Amino acid sequence: MNLPPSEYVSVREELLLKFATACLQKSGTSAEHAALISRLLVNSDLRGVRSHGTRQINGYCLSFEGGSLNPSPETKVIHETPTCAVVDGDGTLGYLPMMQATELAVQKAKEVGLGMGLARHIGHYGAAGHYVRVCMEHGCIAYSSQGYYGQGNRRGQQPKPQVGYFGNPPICIGIPSGTEPPVILDMGTYILTGMPEGPEVEELFEKIPVAFYRSIGFGVISSLLGGGLAGITTATAREVAKKWPSAQLGGMVLAINVESAVDKQLFLDEADRIVRDIRESYEPLPGHEEALVPGAIEERRVELHRREGIRFGPEEQKVAITASDRLGVPLPWER
Repeated sequence: MNLPPSEYVSVREELLLKFATACLQKSGTSAEHAALISRLLVNSDLRGVRSHGTRQINGYCLSFEGGSLNPSPETKVIHETPTCAVVDGDGTLGYLPMMQATELAVQKAKEVGLGMGLARHIGHYGAAGHYVRVCMEHGCIAYSSQGYYGQGNRRGQQPKPQVGYFGNPPICIGIPSGTEPPVILDMGTYILTGMPEGPEVEELFEKIPVAFYRSIGFGVISSLLGGGLAGITTATAREVAKKWPSAQLGGMVLAINVESAVDKQLFLDEADRIVRDIRESYEPLPGHEEALVPGAIEERRVELHRREGIRFGPEEQKVAITASDRLGVPLPWER
């Protein structure tokens, strides 16, 4: 799904930011709110995470325009302890409330060593890595996931689907490093993301069942931490969902201040050591030139895309053209 496109137009970062921000403002969001969402979407495009970049923009705008999400939320902290804060997203997309929750998590981690931020009454929050990376910028190890109401219930579908197909909630774990690329496992929990359901997949249920058990386990844990712990089943959450039907999700981020446990430089040196040793001691996977840990490829793509422009594939172009024609916002490349 997130392989580099073979055919593309190159789009400059600043033009894509301007385009996405204008589309969101046309759909009713404030300039500040639109700028934050656009910044995070374009960050995904820069990393080559095409599934969670500006490909989402038209769908988000339609959700704001159609009333399934709140374009003008009044977010607020509704619960707080020395280690935890819960943000009410007031029925909007998850980006703004989760960034607020992340800032609170970092603040608490700096004060007491650990900090957790949660958001409820929200829609999609994009890539889990957005919030983990903010924590890492402040010297924290971090974890984030999202869950939605009723996850895991196939609502009487017959015949029952194989449990190996269970869900694909986002999960991200990030560990800061020194001079080497940081370790960032940013993914959906389903082991075969992008492969359609069918006999080819179901043959693997018998051949490598342990892989699917692990996938199911990660999915359930992510759903409960990102949804249940965030409060998506509260009576208030169900009332908010009646008004804003797409706001049936929650999100969480946990920040761990490295300095609260060990000398920060010692830890960063060890992170650098393991990244370097894996690269130098192992043969790369077939089709690859280096043995890299998760996060390294994204770092390189950011450098490439900032230097040469973001590789905007056919799917991204199609979405942008649809939004441009519908909202009257000029495209960020020559058509």
